[in-house]
Amino acid sequence: MGNASDTSVVFVSSISKEHDLLMGSLYSIFCILSLLGNGILLLVAYRKRLSLKPAEFFIINLSISDLGMTLSLFPLAIPSAFAHRWLFGDIVCQVYAMCGVLFGLCSLTNLTALSLVCCLKVCFPNHGNKFSSFHACLLVVGVWCYASVFAVGPLAEWGRYSAEPYGTACCIDWQAPNHELSALSYIVCLFLFCYALPCTIIFFSYTFILLTVRGSRQAVQQHVSPQTKTTNAHALIVKLSVAVCIGFLGAWTPYAAVAMWAAFGDATQVPPAAFALAAIFAKSSTIYNPMVYLLCKPNFRKCLYRDTSTFRQRICRGSPQPDQKEHFGSTLQRNNKDVSISTRFSNGQQESHGACLHCSEDGVQCQSTTPQRTARILTGSTHSEVTVSQLPAKLQADLL
Repeated sequence: MGNASDTSVVFVSSISKEHDLLMGSLYSIFCILSLLGNGILLLVAYRKRLSLKPAEFFIINLSISDLGMTLSLFPLAIPSAFAHRWLFGDIVCQVYAMCGVLFGLCSLTNLTALSLVCCLKVCFPNHGNKFSSFHACLLVVGVWCYASVFAVGPLAEWGRYSAEPYGTACCIDWQAPNHELSALSYIVCLFLFCYALPCTIIFFSYTFILLTVRGSRQAVQQHVSPQTKTTNAHALIVKLSVAVCIGFLGAWTPYAAVAMWAAFGDATQVPPAAFALAAIFAKSSTIYNPMVYLLCKPNFRKCLYRDTSTFRQRICRGSPQPDQKEHFGSTLQRNNKDVSISTRFSNGQQESHGACLHCSEDGVQCQSTTPQRTARILTGSTHSEVTVSQLPAKLQADLL
């Protein structure tokens, strides 16, 4: 970076204080939303880890990379933006830039792998059904290795990391290709293999999926197979993956365009505010994945709602007393037996015989409001439902 005076000049913000304050405020909002969203998504994934589909491994990996970007970039970028200069020196600048490239490329490569897996499952189901969790884990490891090659490159003198043109963050030195051949080759490879190629694969994968689904929609509607439920689950993952890809590419494309302008055009003509605005869009990508999957994926949403309800009930009720524990255990055991009997006698819908929400402190009211077992009686073409206690004693004994 040169001597101390050169470093201090580079690390001073080149945009107005008002723009820096706005950037710091937006980064703070992104940081909070990303921590909450990705943290909750990982918690939900952990709770349903035994039922995760192979394609959902990439969703989890994307959340991990987003969370890594949040924890490594925002704590440094926010105070620097408010201070109107980079606060942490050249070495931290190098690490900051490497983390930004690593987690950013990991997210894009992860979305590319997810698009290929979705295409395999929808367009080539005979091969897609053989795709297992082990294969997904291997691909996830490959994603991190691929991103690491380009993240470590500038540290090994292939390319270079430096301060952003606006002065309060660090990334790849986009002006270096104007006077360094190694930096030029790095930028070219980065653009071809880490942006153009992934975007092309994503586009053609989802286009092929769309054509396949449209061509087979009528056949699926006419011939419902036992795999319809699984097919619908795959279709939902495809739709949500497309939404995440659009959001991610929409966030990073402005930065890629400005970076290519600086690398292959006249870097002095690129306003620092353009880099600052593009960086804001790029860092907003960390909040799209949890928003899409937590709000739109039914099994994630149901799991989150169930955990939230359980937590809220524990807070409202408090921990049970020792004498209540024994009563609750006996009641739960009796109710579990009632569920199995009710399923045999009634319409196949299991009844919820858990603890009553309107119990008094001593639990007496729960005993008097336990749901009754029912039986369905078929007479000709009509049927009626009565409680088991209303049946003759002999018929009760036969049923039980």
